[in-house]
Amino acid sequence: MRPTLASIQRYAPLRPPCAIDLTDNTNLFGVPPAVQQLLEDPPAAAIARYPSPYADTLRQALAQFVGVPIDAIVTGCGSDDVLDATFRAFGEPGDRVAFCPPTFGIVAAFAQQNGLVPVACPLEVDALVRSGARILYLCDPNNPTGAALPAGFVDQLLARTEAVIVLDEAYVEYASRESLAARAPACERLLVVRTMSKAFGLAGLRIGYAVGAPELVAQVEKTRGPYKVGGLAEACAVAVLTQDREWVQRGVREVKAQRSQFAAELQARSFVVATSEANFVLVPVPGSAVQVAARMRQSGVSVRAFPALSGLGDALRISIGPREMMTACLRALEEAVR
Repeated sequence: MRPTLASIQRYAPLRPPCAIDLTDNTNLFGVPPAVQQLLEDPPAAAIARYPSPYADTLRQALAQFVGVPIDAIVTGCGSDDVLDATFRAFGEPGDRVAFCPPTFGIVAAFAQQNGLVPVACPLEVDALVRSGARILYLCDPNNPTGAALPAGFVDQLLARTEAVIVLDEAYVEYASRESLAARAPACERLLVVRTMSKAFGLAGLRIGYAVGAPELVAQVEKTRGPYKVGGLAEACAVAVLTQDREWVQRGVREVKAQRSQFAAELQARSFVVATSEANFVLVPVPGSAVQVAARMRQSGVSVRAFPALSGLGDALRISIGPREMMTACLRALEEAVR
């Protein structure tokens, strides 16, 4: 049974953001140069005319970037849109979607909105197999913890279940492991979902995509529908992929360096910092995370509060940005927990 409209909560991030906004894990190092140039003189057709129904030019650029055939790529209005379409493609009303909290919070909501049943499981192969879920959702690196999946975890699941495995790699550019996207077309039940909202700096343009076997991708494309990627967004995404790859790589290196330094500074002040493979860190805090975050906002720094996380308690998720932002964040955090 589908949930009633009254039971579905509207997503409401904190707004307006503070001067230093470290809440959403987007790229805080500016706009890709090729995109900046394109936005200063955009092609008229990208704005005045309808875009390509299925963003074929972008699909081709992504296929070359990942190293797969074009029919192994489907795009969407952000990775959220791709996840939503995936749940519709492979789940019938009443089917289960298994996930391992704490993880990306919108997964359970998408499951319910599509008439599916979200099932929380421990991060264990046996538990996921026993769940009887039609769809298994995994996030690697995980949001909000930043943790990586154990080595071989996905392969073990593929060998033991007939479920469709949806692997969310939104933060994989910041991880120490390679993406599984290039392998996905050879796996009948693995769909790797990725985004251009993080390392590529295009969060406001909403570009997400998935990589999988052509038969799998075709099912997602049917439920996705046409015209999900705007013409200007497609042009900008292609520009980054073809002209600004070095800019992206430099940004990733800078995030990793700042992440390491910020974690060390937190640990020097007796904070416990979870090891992160993403562009953020998760910091458990004493007392109420909501109250600590509110006090930090008063100091001009926004972070994301996570109360009562499974196995972790109250914690703050803090996006990694330039050094001056992290210095201000550290100062605000110290004052807020004092």
